Amino acid sequence: MRANEPSSSAAWVAALRGLGGLLPREARLSEDPFGLRFSAPYGDRLAGAARRFPAVAARALAGDSVLQMQLRTRVLDDVLLGFVARGGRQVILLGAGFDCRPARFRRELGDAAVFEVDHPATQAKKQRVLAEVAAETARVTYLPWDFEHDPMADLPGRLSALGHSPDRPTLVILEGVTMYLTPGAIDATFAAVRALSAPGSSFAFTYLDRTAIDHPPLRLHLFRMLFTRLGEPFRFGWDPLELPAWAAARGFTLVSDRTDADLARELFPPRFAATYHGGLRHIAVMERQG
Repeated sequence: MRANEPSSSAAWVAALRGLGGLLPREARLSEDPFGLRFSAPYGDRLAGAARRFPAVAARALAGDSVLQMQLRTRVLDDVLLGFVARGGRQVILLGAGFDCRPARFRRELGDAAVFEVDHPATQAKKQRVLAEVAAETARVTYLPWDFEHDPMADLPGRLSALGHSPDRPTLVILEGVTMYLTPGAIDATFAAVRALSAPGSSFAFTYLDRTAIDHPPLRLHLFRMLFTRLGEPFRFGWDPLELPAWAAARGFTLVSDRTDADLARELFPPRFAATYHGGLRHIAVMERQG
């Protein structure tokens, strides 16, 4: 993150979410009517061009980036909706970026308490954009947090002061963040999540296979170079085979760990799944041990 500037990667992700709404119906796994507003004016121009040239846009939008964001968003949406359907009433969006789940699922969330933790500049832009469109949201409490300077050990106490209860089940979602953290920051984050979560709580997060950090394929290497220039370099990935033991040593049980390629085969129609290139991006769900 550059000081006092909203996250560039969060704006990119928001644009990809918004552009997903222009995919052919059978490839749309999620709907985000707010995404393009966070990447204006560029997102609006892309969307306008896509509507003028739908045949060309369909081929362009079926590239891996837009499809991958459909997969990631849909799976984490399902985790959220499943948690709420089982009676969960505390959700923490850690590094929330410009995702608008409290607005997209305000009815499903009902009286659940949602806590959004993110960089002050990113959070300020998000609140401003949502106010401009008069978006109705579930009950959200914002906690400005500088991940590079605020000690993660303070996070449980700061959330508790805002009304979060560590004695009740909590769902923590950490989306699109782990690759930017150092190993020390990863450990501190997992320790904080364990401290603020009651036994049986869920922790869902995305991550990169370590191969993508050490020996990235060309497409991922280009993205890595871009975000490094924007001040958000990729730093961290797990070896998927080591993750269960790594998690257990920190008080978590790995419940599921799926790659984007697996999810593409499961969720997309064959003609989209067949052209999708992936396998190094993961979505994992863990449960806090007793």
